[in-house]
Amino acid sequence: MSDPTPTPAPPDLSRLTRPGGGFAMLAVDQREAMRSMFAEHQSAPVTDDQLRHFKVLATRILSPYASAVLVDKQFAFDAVVAEGAVAPSCGLIAAADHFIAGNGEHVTDVEIDEAVDPDEVRAQGAVAMKLLVIHRPDGDPDARTDMVRRFVDRCHSAGLLSIIEPVAKAPRDGRAWDWNACVVEAARELGSLGADLYKAEVPYKGEGEAGDIRRACAEITEAVASPWVVLSSGVPTELFPRAVELACEAGASGFLAGRAVWASVVGSADLEEDLLQVSVPRLQRLAEIVDAGVSR
Repeated sequence: MSDPTPTPAPPDLSRLTRPGGGFAMLAVDQREAMRSMFAEHQSAPVTDDQLRHFKVLATRILSPYASAVLVDKQFAFDAVVAEGAVAPSCGLIAAADHFIAGNGEHVTDVEIDEAVDPDEVRAQGAVAMKLLVIHRPDGDPDARTDMVRRFVDRCHSAGLLSIIEPVAKAPRDGRAWDWNACVVEAARELGSLGADLYKAEVPYKGEGEAGDIRRACAEITEAVASPWVVLSSGVPTELFPRAVELACEAGASGFLAGRAVWASVVGSADLEEDLLQVSVPRLQRLAEIVDAGVSR
């Protein structure tokens, strides 16, 4: 009699976590959205080199306090690797999504970026790749699930962890919709397709009643087969620590965030000093919240 098929070993997420098992991850993969942030503080055009400089500097200063850092290939991944900007204790994640702009949005649609070669980024030190997924109520669910499955296979074939980031957006056909319901529905649709880590928007954008946020986060926990973390886009910076705490109380395992850490220093006359004095303490505080949350 043949032996039963062995159960696959669980993915090793330790390269992305803190010693206690929580995720305290930094994102610097914003692209045209980051350019717009800088444009609010200057009259001259924001150059690619300016974005690259900020991303490399933020990575160098903040990665010693992060369990992982997410960087985009378009502007900064190669520079971050070439300059040795990632702290040895910090895992490196490559953004593998191609953003399509339109209708006044920096990202109206997304596709897998075939130019980001999984074997190449792994050779450069990446341990994972990330894919943004637009979830619209009137979008094609088969197209979304097919893209996620292809992305997961693409990562795993190269020995990389896979991270998906569904983002709820308004329907194109103008129908009435509920943003919070869409966030949870995205988790139900995409959270059990094999991704190793799920990155979710904070229900109620962190501004609702604590009980409502916990209940919605618990629904995400129930829907997602892997560990999951929250992102900070859309959440007021001062509310993000509370949002992380509430999410962890309801089953989340941490965060993968950028704006809540560094957005307020964009446009600073002394970026290095403000990253050290403003952003480092914020990241440290968020990591403390994660450590306390996952140890409960």
